[in-house]
Amino acid sequence: MKKLFLSLLASVTLSSAFAEGYQVNVLSTKQTGMGHVGTGMKLGAESMHFNPAGLVYLNGHMDMSVGISGIFSNARYKNGDYSAKTDNSVGTPVYAYVGYRIYDNLAAGISLTTPYGNSLKWPQAWKGAHLIQDITLKSYIIQPTLSYKILDNLSVGVGLQIAMGNVNLSRALLPVGALVPILGADYQDVVPVSATLDGKSKVKLGYHIGVMYDVCDKVTLGLSYRSRVRMKVKEGTAELDYASEKIKDLLDATGQIPPLDKGTFHAQLPLPSNTTFGVSYRPTDRWELALDLQFVGWSAYDSLNVVFNEKVLKIEDIKAEKNYKNTMIYRIGAQYMATDRLDVRLGLYYDQSPIRKNNYNPETPGMGKIGISTGCSFEPYRNLQIDFAFLYIQGVSRHGSYPDKYSPGGKFSGKYESNAVSASLGLAYRF
Repeated sequence: MKKLFLSLLASVTLSSAFAEGYQVNVLSTKQTGMGHVGTGMKLGAESMHFNPAGLVYLNGHMDMSVGISGIFSNARYKNGDYSAKTDNSVGTPVYAYVGYRIYDNLAAGISLTTPYGNSLKWPQAWKGAHLIQDITLKSYIIQPTLSYKILDNLSVGVGLQIAMGNVNLSRALLPVGALVPILGADYQDVVPVSATLDGKSKVKLGYHIGVMYDVCDKVTLGLSYRSRVRMKVKEGTAELDYASEKIKDLLDATGQIPPLDKGTFHAQLPLPSNTTFGVSYRPTDRWELALDLQFVGWSAYDSLNVVFNEKVLKIEDIKAEKNYKNTMIYRIGAQYMATDRLDVRLGLYYDQSPIRKNNYNPETPGMGKIGISTGCSFEPYRNLQIDFAFLYIQGVSRHGSYPDKYSPGGKFSGKYESNAVSASLGLAYRF
């Protein structure tokens, strides 16, 4: 049981954070409306996320932008006649950017974003409860940035990423109905005991660099690289929740459940690198078209080591093989200036899944996802914009399996489906 618990802990703690569905694509309301393109665009303060080289092209001396999104997501599992559906809470990623032009060729800024985060909640007593019941992930990155214009048509930028975050999850330590042979049929829908794990990462550093080049008045190219960051949980904690005192006494007598609530664990959690090439094209003064090609270095997540700090507990260290594969995200978007006060946008993207078919755990219902978006900006007063965006994400349904000693054939298999909608609101002001 001890080895089983840590093996499942290793599979849950990180992969839920880094599936393609959890790399948040709503870090600018404006750009969400365009499929979240932006590497080859001059976006003012918001360039700090997409390409720091674009920050130097501020319209004015100072540019500020803030926003929040509501993400409503769900996933469904099917296997034969059985099905289960998540009941997720609303995700609320936020962003804030402030940019300042120091000289005509030099700008600085600082941003706060939540690039990873999600909430996933399966029924507490579903068939996969011993793999995952629920998880909540939050992450925050603060990025001070400098951008320098080398030539009128060439700029570079660099940002320091200061990353932090936390994760909370629950899962059953025994399958639903595991005690039926001992306690009878009345316990066939009972989860004997669940563990709730909580981990807070130490502050870790990364970097973000970019270059931007105007080929001509109508075409701009951009290239950015956001480094991998290795998050570290130093003293994660666990709590045990028994279905009843009777079950607690029974399991205590057998010694099956290790004293997880009396110890702490540590682990390193890698955030993948992102390399993005972007191009924008302005055929007229009112139209702007953009394309981004984003390479995500998921292969950095090849394994996860989880170690309990208190050796007296005699819980074995675990190295969980993950073997993620690198992926691409393809994005296109368009913006049209309908009037002097109103811009409208459309966007589309396809996000590949890094998860291999034979290592498909329900805590990570990852699959290729198609995102379709629209949005607009309205300027009620000079230099003040109100931004709106709507994004619909449809997962490409996928059948997968995961090694599991409690399932027939030693695999927890099934078909997974997912979708999500997001509504975003932003405010931008410059002077």
